Amino acid sequence: MAEKDGKIKRSRAIANNFYALRLLWQICPSLVIHQGVMRFLGYFEWLFYSAFFMRHIISAMDAGDSFRRIMTYIVVVVVVYGSMTVYENMFDGAILPVDRTAVNKGLYRRLFRKSRNVELSCFEDSDFYDKYTLAMEQADDRLIGTAEALFKTMFGAVASVCAFVFMYQVDKISVLFIIFPVIGNFVFNRKISRIDYERNKDMAPHNRRIAYVNRVMYLPDYAKEMRLTGVFKVMKQQYRDAILGVSDVTKKYTKKAMVLHWFYVMFTFTFIFEGLLIYGAYRTVVSHSMTLAELSVITSMMVSTTWILIGFTEALTQLFRNGLFIEYLRGFLEYKERIPEDYAGDDPGTEIRSIEFKDVSFSYKDKEVISHLSMEFRGGKTYAIVGHNGAGKTTLIKLLLRFYDPTDGAIFLNGRDIREYDLKKYRALFATAFQDHRMFSMTVRDNVLMGETVWSDDGSGTSVPASPEECDARVVEALKLAGAYDKVMTLPKGTDTILTHEFDDEGAVLSGGEFQKIVVARAFVKECPFKVFDEPSSALDPIAEATLFDNIYETCRHNTLVFISHRLSSVQNADWVYLLSDGTVKEAGTHRKLMEQGGIYADMYEKQAKNYLAITEGGASA
Repeated sequence: MAEKDGKIKRSRAIANNFYALRLLWQICPSLVIHQGVMRFLGYFEWLFYSAFFMRHIISAMDAGDSFRRIMTYIVVVVVVYGSMTVYENMFDGAILPVDRTAVNKGLYRRLFRKSRNVELSCFEDSDFYDKYTLAMEQADDRLIGTAEALFKTMFGAVASVCAFVFMYQVDKISVLFIIFPVIGNFVFNRKISRIDYERNKDMAPHNRRIAYVNRVMYLPDYAKEMRLTGVFKVMKQQYRDAILGVSDVTKKYTKKAMVLHWFYVMFTFTFIFEGLLIYGAYRTVVSHSMTLAELSVITSMMVSTTWILIGFTEALTQLFRNGLFIEYLRGFLEYKERIPEDYAGDDPGTEIRSIEFKDVSFSYKDKEVISHLSMEFRGGKTYAIVGHNGAGKTTLIKLLLRFYDPTDGAIFLNGRDIREYDLKKYRALFATAFQDHRMFSMTVRDNVLMGETVWSDDGSGTSVPASPEECDARVVEALKLAGAYDKVMTLPKGTDTILTHEFDDEGAVLSGGEFQKIVVARAFVKECPFKVFDEPSSALDPIAEATLFDNIYETCRHNTLVFISHRLSSVQNADWVYLLSDGTVKEAGTHRKLMEQGGIYADMYEKQAKNYLAITEGGASA
């Protein structure tokens, strides 16, 4: 289990590596097999060369074996090593690039599917989002690297034991020198790895800020504000603060890291090599208890043993370090969604007789946004939800669409709790035009259809997917109803024009009002019983607003309609009006009834009417 301070237990870190290996096996088993073979051959080469090859050659020379016999042995070894080199080159040049692509595709498919399936609130939780970005960051490379480190550890452990035995057979005292690289890697390198992890974690928020500023500087959405305001100075200061933050974090760990790295180098390399040479020279030159042949063998053995130990201990340390990063990946993939997008409940059907909010409350980050709210939508009726900004209007719609679930109370569709229904089929009952819309870098047509299937009657009463021509006709009709058709037809490729300049220099960047019309067209083109328009005319002039609402009322007269608006003049024809304040219904009734009450709604309407008349008389429509 992950602990509160971001650290995890050693057993969990090791378990995470086996989790990564299983995951890699599920995605690309061939890479796991080749990784295992590669790591085995790597240690085999070191061990065989020092423990067998050099020892055999020197022993054969001492024993007076013929040159031909010695050369035959060398040629056989060269052929074997050459074959292994060919395989290693094939792995690096052909196998690994193909398998890496397969891992990237398979892993990110899982990550994207998971990110698509988690509830909306996860992306509004900064802690969850930080972990999500850490899980996504170079996830394929880390997964492959973890499997490699796991095999290096397993085969390295076996090779280290074998090397120790061979060293002991040659010279019992020489094995004592092995303790130096063990201390260097297990003690100091592990501490260095911990510092690296802590440093990366402390740098994460600063790096996120740097990445944000870098991204904003070239996005066209921010270009106008950058040039017309002084926000560039603010962004530059944020960038400087982030750079200083990275610098401060670096300074915080640099001194300690330098000291630890010095000890790591001394114990891992200097003490063992220099110490062994002094020891061998003493026995060879002073005590004459070791021959030059034995010295060369033990020196070769020590070099190989040292690198085997270094590889093993570094891999073991990397396992622990990778375990910390894999924790984010594992935690994200194993996250249990509270509102899973693929929840397969009951079929809600295609008819909406009623949707009822019963004593619904909702809190976001311990702050109550909706409080004991009750309201009802009857099928085929038109409703307006009005109120000041922050009254809870948009949150109400997000609850209706099950982006969130109520903290208390429940929402009922046709008398049943909406949580009992298949989520995708339930949401298919709704078409929405949100105020905080987003345009995608794809054609106007795709931005209207949004991947939705358009249905057509085959003549016998059966619905079938519409033909491309019928889809185009439906898109054109939706654009006309939204008031965007004339503008779209002025674009270079009409409905085939790419929106934004992200991937196409000839792409179109429309005004806020034109973008809003395309968003409204999305709601027009989708066939469903319930349609929601969230401030659909906030960027439109009064004439365009009036035309749009006439089209909505006429085209969607058989639908259940919900308007969210702070412009009360645009919703006075609704069958029923709900006025929200402080997250609950303060007033409800028809426009006429609410005006007669002389309450909050009537006061808001009268103030807006005066302002509207003043603007109109001043010639704003000219």
